[in-house]
Amino acid sequence: MPDIYDAIRADHDRHRALLDTLAETSGDSEERRAAWEEFYHDVKAHAAAEEETFYSKLITQTWGQEHARHSVHEHQQLDDIMEELNEMEMSSPGWLTRFKTLKDEYEHHMDEEENEVFERAQEVIPQAELKGHGEKFLARKEKEAGLIEKKKEDALEE
Repeated sequence: MPDIYDAIRADHDRHRALLDTLAETSGDSEERRAAWEEFYHDVKAHAAAEEETFYSKLITQTWGQEHARHSVHEHQQLDDIMEELNEMEMSSPGWLTRFKTLKDEYEHHMDEEENEVFERAQEVIPQAELKGHGEKFLARKEKEAGLIEKKKEDALEE
């Protein structure tokens, strides 16, 4: 079982590969649509699981509160862009322009987590608990994957 950092990095590696696939494809092709569906669902589940199992630990420290809030805010911004893209025609020039913004911002977010936030988190999550938090993250991510459409419906009702 991976530790929390390895689990998050593995997701990030997959997300980077999907972003590259999306950037390399064109129009409303089957390849682009499949990559988008996987990316969209996996990032949504990843972000929710990360907030509940990783950032919830950081927020217990005063210095961690700012990092956690910043990252959660970025999650919301990325989610908003993904929802915009989900409603647009993939073959439109506007889709690709907006996607490039998403790609740049998400790559920045992942780099920031891996290069800054992880370092600070090591002060909060004891070495002995790393695998346990990795298991919690993966279990929560799996649960969140099943809640994506329900959350979308609930958001529309508001």
